[in-house]
Amino acid sequence: MSVNIVPISARLQMRLNTGLDENMNPIFRTRSYSNVKTGADNAVLLDLAQQIGSLQVHTLDAVRRVDEVELEEL
Repeated sequence: MSVNIVPISARLQMRLNTGLDENMNPIFRTRSYSNVKTGADNAVLLDLAQQIGSLQVHTLDAVRRVDEVELEEL
């Protein structure tokens, strides 16, 4: 069976390290940016996230791209 992938949407997530809790474990917060073009280049998104991260008070820990697709049987 062949399956076709149809891109629906994409979003950019930035995980920020906001400090430590009482047990000295890191606390993370996520900032999400929706309406990212599904055809956007990953290198461009990473560069953009790093630029936005440099403007944040907290340290950028991780950058994620979350794609939503629809699967269709051919």
